Amino acid sequence: MKDIVLSLTLSLIPMSAFAESFAPVHDEATFRSLVAGKELRNALYGVRLNVLGDGHIEGAAIGRAISGSWSWQGGYFCRAMEWGNTQIPYNCQLVEVRNGNVLRFTVDQGSGDSASFRLRDN
Repeated sequence: MKDIVLSLTLSLIPMSAFAESFAPVHDEATFRSLVAGKELRNALYGVRLNVLGDGHIEGAAIGRAISGSWSWQGGYFCRAMEWGNTQIPYNCQLVEVRNGNVLRFTVDQGSGDSASFRLRDN
């Protein structure tokens, strides 16, 4: 009986109450406000990044430094980076936000692979 009541109760609650979905970030000002003073972290890959207001990217992953540059073009985050001695080619990415503290970047203007990052205070 308890399981039936729980199932009925859960079915009456909209799914958005459990987890907000990702929403696209369309403009540079919104993107800047999200990353200002924050570090982007992806624990799965050990990535820590700072996307700086002056157009630079700095951080590290798996003990190797990350550096690069970024700009906002046509509604997309465009960047080129180096991870240690490895070049990461220029690419424009769709940026999406969830709950104001998770950013998802999807390469090739939203048609490729994606990675999510938690935003943490620096």
